[in-house]
Amino acid sequence: MNQNKKDLLLLRYFYAVLFLLSFSLFTACLPKQRVLQSAKSRQQGDYPGRTHPTKKRNPSNNKSIAISASAQDYISRYKPIAIKEMNTYGIPASITLAQGLLESANGNSTLAREANNHFGIKCTSDWRGDSFYKDDDRIDDCFRVYDSPEDSFRDHSEFLLRKRYATLFELDKDDYAGWAKGLKKAGYATNPRYAELLIDLIERYGLYDYDHGEKTPEKINREERVFTEIAENTPKEPEQAAAKPPLEMKIHEVKQGDTIFNISKLYGLTPSELKSMNSLQDDDLVLGQLLLVSK
Repeated sequence: MNQNKKDLLLLRYFYAVLFLLSFSLFTACLPKQRVLQSAKSRQQGDYPGRTHPTKKRNPSNNKSIAISASAQDYISRYKPIAIKEMNTYGIPASITLAQGLLESANGNSTLAREANNHFGIKCTSDWRGDSFYKDDDRIDDCFRVYDSPEDSFRDHSEFLLRKRYATLFELDKDDYAGWAKGLKKAGYATNPRYAELLIDLIERYGLYDYDHGEKTPEKINREERVFTEIAENTPKEPEQAAAKPPLEMKIHEVKQGDTIFNISKLYGLTPSELKSMNSLQDDDLVLGQLLLVSK
């Protein structure tokens, strides 16, 4: 009988110990579960002060993602010059800046860096300044070298003072859409989407903020002065026109499936050249992004 009691006590002791061990293991796991659950909740955006996870913007619908720091630097650097030219001749500052961004690859093209030439204007027989030679329409085409970017912007304005562009100066200084379409119609560039490219850049970077309207008396005085200059340039126009034939804009619009490697291969560039020309820090591209693809 005493032996049975001992066996019963040992059995109860065994179950008690087993219960305590099980309980200890269970409670020890609780904090870890809570930590894991808390971490998971934070990943899902479920923590104090946050009612729902942040929405990621769709790159294809957000053009601002394609904005590069270099483009903003270019705009900040040259907007005062573009505004000055606008106030002198009536060319919208947004148009001048958009053309500069396109033609100089945000100021990174060889011509812009080594010749201060932001608009690709070529030499003529009456050019007395320095020259820069690079392959373009012909081998070793001659391009003008300017002492400063400001001189390039002024020469660009004066280039437009010719009969073929005369009707554009009748537009308001803040009519960037009219100017973009007018330049294409007058044969400034051969790319059929040239006007769209300019308008896209203007609206993408908000360049229209630098355009200013003018009162009627101011517009009349400006037109009179500009048309006088155009009339004086008319006898020389055939020779001057050869300085910059209709521009063939080599711009690639990023489409689904495009990569830096594929685009560079398509246009005979290296990936490094393509990234350098467009101030890209990595290989990320955005649908609808515009890339310069000519040196």
